[in-house]
Amino acid sequence: MARLDSFLRLVVEQSASDLHFHAGVVPLIRHDGDMVPLPFRPISDLEARRFILEILSPEQRAIFEREQDLDFVYSMPGVGRFRTNIFMQARGVGAVFRVIPPVVPDFEKLGLPKVLKKLAESANGLVLVTGPTGSGKTTTLAAIVDYVNRTSKRHIITIEDPVEFLHEPRESVTTQRQVGLHAESFAAALRSALRESPDVVVVGEMRDLDTINLALSAAETGVLVFGTLHSNSAAKAVDRIVDAFPEEQQDQARGAMSVLLRGVVAQQLCKKASGEGRVAALEILVQSYAVSHMIREGKIHQIEGHLQSAENDGSGMQSLDTCLLGYIREGLITVEEAALVANYPDNIRKLAAELQEE
Repeated sequence: MARLDSFLRLVVEQSASDLHFHAGVVPLIRHDGDMVPLPFRPISDLEARRFILEILSPEQRAIFEREQDLDFVYSMPGVGRFRTNIFMQARGVGAVFRVIPPVVPDFEKLGLPKVLKKLAESANGLVLVTGPTGSGKTTTLAAIVDYVNRTSKRHIITIEDPVEFLHEPRESVTTQRQVGLHAESFAAALRSALRESPDVVVVGEMRDLDTINLALSAAETGVLVFGTLHSNSAAKAVDRIVDAFPEEQQDQARGAMSVLLRGVVAQQLCKKASGEGRVAALEILVQSYAVSHMIREGKIHQIEGHLQSAENDGSGMQSLDTCLLGYIREGLITVEEAALVANYPDNIRKLAAELQEE
């Protein structure tokens, strides 16, 4: 057993999400979003190297020494799997290990709204799952893929870096490819996927123009494409896609997005009022004539207002602040927790106060 395994076992036993193991400081775990130091001494760079390099294969060690950075999944039989990033920093080597749940979460356990199932049932097009780092995008996307896998007969191809949740074939056939191991890049894997008779393609991160362009091309050919972005709102996610293109191609990109976009799920994680666990607050944009028109005409800034006006039309659309207000009404989160991630914190506090007066 590697010496680092005892720390990782503790992370799982404490129901934490991450282990931070950096030279120069004591090891820390992340529990419900907060960093908690472990009862251990600060680790020297030499110690950190001994702990961390011990879990690497010779090939992985060579890559790390060459590139000073490495992503992979570390597995501990009987304990769990961990998405791992090893890197160099000012005090020496460091590593972050994120726990990958052993079972793919389903819609009911996550409390995801039914409209996400409708998006998963789309025949083709583009669905974006967005949010800041650590907001649970991967978990939400895994639940959507699991729903497709269990309810339809399709060929699902996932392109990830690294492969996190393992999707065993159910009703669908699943192919999971890891960038750096099974393909050179997201774009190369996506280009290859288009020749592999896909029905659904999941792109772990749409981080460059080549990948975004190929994802749109796949959607145009009749494939249902899911992709993730680092963005705080649905409108900003659309902007990120369009802005990735050179200025002379942005009108064409807006035209393509207006036709191909099926929906955007933008999420934030909030601590529960009970103090145990977190819940995802979701902003959901669904394709409609009005949404398509805003994107095509370059009026993406109007999407946020449209979300608020369309919340009761049966489409399933909702703004982030409305979702947060609902959680406050249910007693699921506190007002101050909602204000930390709300688009309009003062308005959330005002509406919450009105709820208390009723």
